[in-house]
Amino acid sequence: MKMTIKTTIAAAALSVSAASAQANTIVDIAAGDERFSTLVAAVTAAGLAETLSGPGPFTVYAPVNDAFAALPEGTVETLLKPENKDQLTNVLLYHVDDRKLTAEMIPAGSNYFKPILASGRLCITAGAEGVSIADGTGEVANVIIADIQADNGVIHVVDKVLLPGARPACH
Repeated sequence: MKMTIKTTIAAAALSVSAASAQANTIVDIAAGDERFSTLVAAVTAAGLAETLSGPGPFTVYAPVNDAFAALPEGTVETLLKPENKDQLTNVLLYHVDDRKLTAEMIPAGSNYFKPILASGRLCITAGAEGVSIADGTGEVANVIIADIQADNGVIHVVDKVLLPGARPACH
């Protein structure tokens, strides 16, 4: 009987330590998914991996590799250069909100949202067709996967890199 209790306690302790060792931050989830390898490289180059692994909460509008590939030739390579770290950081912070916003928390219609990039605004539209995000250039990204839950927030996968610029028009 004593051996069974000790075994049970040991097993419980192991499962608790395994659960805490498997914390899934936004960075952990992105790093474990090949579709985000360009985003992870950019977050690392900008020195934001530690921040986005922190307690949050964060909402990240995470572009897939194809979204980065759709940028003009050489854009990603230029942004990843050390001398362009500030510009890269601004682009990345434009994809992050300092709240946890699940898809159901986004009100119907078009509304302005303020990302961490203080000078920027996003126009997020929620409707029957899903959620879309207009950036500062007037281009629109679609949320193609919503509500990937992380320990420190939520990820919404988008099909376009959001770029800061003049305030987007909300319709």
